[in-house]
Amino acid sequence: MSAVALDVAAVRARFSALGRRLAFFDGPGGTQVPDEVIDAIASYLRDSNANVGGPFPTSRRTEALVAGARRAAAELLGCSAEEVVFGANMTTLNFALTRAAARELRAGDEILVTRLDHDANVSPWLELAHDLGLVVRVVDVHDDCTLDLGDLERQLEERTRVVAFPWASNAVGTVQDVARLVELAHAAGALAWIDAVHYAPHGRIDVSAINADVLICSPYKFFGPHLGIACVRAELLERWPPYKVRPASESPLGHRHETGTLAHELLAGFVAAADYLRSIGFDAIVAHERELGERFLGGLPPSCRLYGLPTMAGRVPTFAFNVEGRSPREVAEFLGVRELAVWHGNYYAVEIMERLGLADGAVRAGIVHYNTAAEVERLLEALAELA
Repeated sequence: MSAVALDVAAVRARFSALGRRLAFFDGPGGTQVPDEVIDAIASYLRDSNANVGGPFPTSRRTEALVAGARRAAAELLGCSAEEVVFGANMTTLNFALTRAAARELRAGDEILVTRLDHDANVSPWLELAHDLGLVVRVVDVHDDCTLDLGDLERQLEERTRVVAFPWASNAVGTVQDVARLVELAHAAGALAWIDAVHYAPHGRIDVSAINADVLICSPYKFFGPHLGIACVRAELLERWPPYKVRPASESPLGHRHETGTLAHELLAGFVAAADYLRSIGFDAIVAHERELGERFLGGLPPSCRLYGLPTMAGRVPTFAFNVEGRSPREVAEFLGVRELAVWHGNYYAVEIMERLGLADGAVRAGIVHYNTAAEVERLLEALAELA
């Protein structure tokens, strides 16, 4: 056990949703939210609901909220407040930003994606390839579901314009050496475009430290509301002509790439989620999740085939597996009846499922810091019973 202890009972007391027998191992598809996030959303709608730009108190409070949300995102992700862009969700935001970036691309330019990507960081580039005659190449993985850096280096060429990759796989949990990937992309003259959706609830992010060009994440994966957030290097935000309505403000920089009225109540919820994470601390989160992950891996019945790394080294506690003789749906339904929430299918991780030959996908169980050792034991016992 790490010296950094997490008071799980105190954590769970902050989530009304956790006051039931149902064990939530569905975090990779969206986490539960603490009550303070719910309260922040409701409080905004009760006390401050207005559009920006009005000479009256609720509008001014909304403007202060938006500015505060940019600061909260900047602190959480390690960029400047000017570099923050908000959107409806990661996928919508990524389609918008890739199209802004595409104004600098020409037929024959190449985009590298990986077998570990969620399709939200693949299909936007595939659609652009269709529209503009770009070339999209896929970087392969080793059999243990770690990225093949040799394959990446072989595919980097003079025409490579973007290297798009996930910080952590939403399917098999593999964590990338993001600093190295950014370095390789930049050495080839390409942008480093990071999907941090799955990594965000599991570890600290510092965009400036790794020198990323674009990083996108989703608060509903880290105990907040449904929203998309991007950090985009200021020079790019200034350079890319945005898709926007003509009267929209040109400042702050990130706002140039935001369309329509922001979901102000969700920004209030996001700020509360960022405050919540700060109150817990990632040192405690990482230590607790590592312990539970090792417990799960150590107790997985022999009838279960795990896809990906067999220890917690180099991964987050997201586990894809199948049970011998059972379909992924059958396993998920069996566990659901026993009040154990897991996912089945491909979870939009199309490339890795194809690479693993899993036409029906796999079962996915994800651990976050509000899970308990007792819940993990219940899951292992149910899998043993199924076997």
